[in-house]
Amino acid sequence: MISIFRCILFLACALLCAQLQADELKVAVFDVDATPPVGSMMAYDPVRVQGELGLRARGLVLLGAGEPIVLCAVDWLGIGNEGNDVFRQTLAEAAGTTASRVAVHTLHQHDAPACDFSAERLLKDVNAPLNRYDGAFARVVLDRLRAAIQAALPAAKPVTQIGLGHAEVKEVASNRRILGPNGKVRVTRYTATKDPAVRAEPEGTIDPEVSLISFWNGEAPVAVLSYYACHPQSYYRTGVANPDFPGVARYLRHLEVPDALHVHFNGAGGNIGAGKYNDGSHAMRGVLAQRLADGMKRAWDATEKFPITAQDVGWKIEPVAVPPATFLSEQELETMLHAANADTVNGTAATLAWVQRCQAGHKIELSCLRLGKARILHMPGELFVEYQLAAKKMRPDLFVTMAAYGDYGPGYIGTTIGYDQGGYETSHAASHTAPGVETVLTEGMRKLLQDD
Repeated sequence: MISIFRCILFLACALLCAQLQADELKVAVFDVDATPPVGSMMAYDPVRVQGELGLRARGLVLLGAGEPIVLCAVDWLGIGNEGNDVFRQTLAEAAGTTASRVAVHTLHQHDAPACDFSAERLLKDVNAPLNRYDGAFARVVLDRLRAAIQAALPAAKPVTQIGLGHAEVKEVASNRRILGPNGKVRVTRYTATKDPAVRAEPEGTIDPEVSLISFWNGEAPVAVLSYYACHPQSYYRTGVANPDFPGVARYLRHLEVPDALHVHFNGAGGNIGAGKYNDGSHAMRGVLAQRLADGMKRAWDATEKFPITAQDVGWKIEPVAVPPATFLSEQELETMLHAANADTVNGTAATLAWVQRCQAGHKIELSCLRLGKARILHMPGELFVEYQLAAKKMRPDLFVTMAAYGDYGPGYIGTTIGYDQGGYETSHAASHTAPGVETVLTEGMRKLLQDD
């Protein structure tokens, strides 16, 4: 009788331990080289020579809070349309989860590749040059990511605490859109601005904060996620694939905190650049990197740590139908694709792919990761900073941050008033969305930030 009782007790304990182990929050980190080889096409130019700092595709897998959650940041210009679909699906399969629980974002460096498998397919259909949309190297990186995630899962580390910190970044970000007395864009202050009079214009609307979210196993940091809204260019078209000043800042932080994987995300930086503080001289890359790294360090020093369990982690999605720009015509784009020359055909294919997806009823999945009192929103396109500021105002009681540059298909995404103001970012050449996009995305963010 005692033996039977002991067996029952042993089985009960074993089941309880198994349940506790299954509910234990863990994080697995992955990091692969995403630097294209010499001769491979980047966004604007082929790779001429390899540099000292290459491009990375890195992120983490959260385990224990339902199906795994995957976050990935890539040092590329953009991953759009079917490219974003395939990246998310590949990472999902590697992690044993669904694509809806995967967020893939780029940092938008310009001396870096782009990926859009739907544009590649359309170009192949008309025997046009693939140029930036040759997906051969993207598939190599996908294989690397698949293998890296599969290798990382068995080495996942427990997460006992989460760290939250933020700090102002000084003299990096400025608004690109300078308005005239009539309320219209008078001049665009691009990310490298040589004209001192344009640099002297006011900083404008920005989000000055860099936000840090760190994962801890006891007193040991495992991963650090950083978020800052700004176009990442200091200068480009060098023929050298490089992560520009955010990548240098990320590396500087790695030198100071070498035991954690540092993953940086670009926030809603569509109308934000370094133009006020950057004349495009080559020395400014290091200056901007040091300023961003300084902000990251102060955010790290200001970090507060909180206990966290699997029950404190959640994932929500909100599929939205992003309205395409009304001036876009599938028939006209198809005609242009057949008639376009090699210099313009790539952009036409990507735009046509976006229009076809919209007409097929495709929805973009906005998502939000809950980590205790922190909320991370995952958004598409080159989003205006006003969306990020609005999200923070929706939940001032929480630590809210944002990664943009998810699905790159929509291009720039302005505010309603931004389309009326004119300027490059809301021009026909740059934005593929209608002014009503602000209502759609704002409502999506509001739903994601509501507590269940």
